[in-house]
Amino acid sequence: ANLLSEKPGGFFDSHRRPGRQMGVTMSTVVYILIAVLVFGVLIAVHELGHFMAAKACGVRVNEFSVGMGPAICKKQRGETLYALRCLPFGGFCAMEGEDEASSDPRALENKGFWAKLLIFAAGAGMNFLAGLLIILCLNSGVKTMVQPVIGSFADGCPLQEPLQVGDRIAAIDGEKIYVYSDLSLLLNLNQTGQYDLTVVRDGKKVELSGVSMERREYTDQNGKAYTGYGLNFTVKETTLGDRLQMSFANAADFVRMARLSMQMLVTGQAGVKDISGPVGIVTVITDVGQNSGSPAAAVRNIAYLAAMIAVNLAVMNLLPLPALDGGKIFFLVINALCMLLVHKRIPQKFESYVHIAGFVLLMLLMLAVTFQDVWKIFQ
Repeated sequence: ANLLSEKPGGFFDSHRRPGRQMGVTMSTVVYILIAVLVFGVLIAVHELGHFMAAKACGVRVNEFSVGMGPAICKKQRGETLYALRCLPFGGFCAMEGEDEASSDPRALENKGFWAKLLIFAAGAGMNFLAGLLIILCLNSGVKTMVQPVIGSFADGCPLQEPLQVGDRIAAIDGEKIYVYSDLSLLLNLNQTGQYDLTVVRDGKKVELSGVSMERREYTDQNGKAYTGYGLNFTVKETTLGDRLQMSFANAADFVRMARLSMQMLVTGQAGVKDISGPVGIVTVITDVGQNSGSPAAAVRNIAYLAAMIAVNLAVMNLLPLPALDGGKIFFLVINALCMLLVHKRIPQKFESYVHIAGFVLLMLLMLAVTFQDVWKIFQ
């Protein structure tokens, strides 16, 4: 496998036919419905995590709802009302004492630190688990895998002196290589052309600083010209252990991608114009499905995207921001520290106001991003 040739590779192979029109067709409608279903399922999984943790911790759940808006159907079972609502975006798990004071001993507010922590984190945990399970299913049929191990160099490659055949590239610029595709990701993030590489050579880590790497034209084993770095990597047949390890590495890589995205926003390498909301993601899923070479490839590609979105939802929900699960965990920890140090907690009203303000700001951001996504479609 040759690194960063101009040929498409990975789950997102594009087989766009010449002259293909991207107008509104029946397939477009189908993929839009699939994208909406993906969102609905991931949100339902998130709320199911809160629900299961609340029940396990003995918290009274007044309502568990999938979707938002008017109820299509609902049923009371014991103390909990189960509802399916008409809008597929959203859902909620309404727990007693979550947003108001309650004298019920089974209210969330009356539970201990660890019970609350488990309940708040369970939604993100279920999203991460859903993403991991999707990846495991996708990798279950993988027979071979490309390793970040140098198998050979193209003729004329200038990297034969700092690097050697058999080197496993373990990190680039301090970022770990989880899966083979990380090579192209991390090489593209660096715009200087000078890379700090960590390789495993004969079982020992070797640090290579300031390695100069640039794309140039080479000839592959079949005599075809390509543009790349002249590094050829090994391919091995996978075992069950390899597939499991690859799946966990994929999930960890998605977490790192979410972190890098937020890092780029903070440092200014990316802006609000680069953020996509539900409309933008539905557009991406539709485009990926339409440009896949076959229905089976479309299913794999969309499933891969769904796994990435699920892990991203897990990471984003744990950010210490008001209105998110991470914000609730943040206040939980702060209150625990306040009780330990000054024997007082932050007033419930103040915490509620902060979460309400955060929710309003989050909705305003979502409106802005949605408007931007719609504008991109018209453009």
